[in-house]
Amino acid sequence: QVQLVESGGGLVQAGGSLRLSCAASGIGFSIYRMGWFRQAPGKQRELVATITSGNSTNYVDSVKGRFTISRDNAKNTVYLQMNSLKPEDTAVYYCNAEHWRWYGATDYWGQGTQVTVSS
Repeated sequence: QVQLVESGGGLVQAGGSLRLSCAASGIGFSIYRMGWFRQAPGKQRELVATITSGNSTNYVDSVKGRFTISRDNAKNTVYLQMNSLKPEDTAVYYCNAEHWRWYGATDYWGQGTQVTVSS
């Protein structure tokens, strides 16, 4: 059974920091591209950051220079360090694991963790 369990969300003032964690089980974690997505009320889910099995990273422009994604394959965990948080970062943050095979992509989602940034 595949599980992605996020933690680390909460309420923080603008300018503050949070570190999200996502612990994976039931998958070959090291071969998966891991990602963080977020969804604010009334908006579509958007990609925040991804990290490949080879540790290449990608960020949405709005978080570049403020957020850092990393992974620890020994702990089957991916992290999102969020600094200089802004009220517009308020959203439910979801962990995603994706792996492409010849027949298509397999991906999994966590249940989400709420991040609220007050002004």
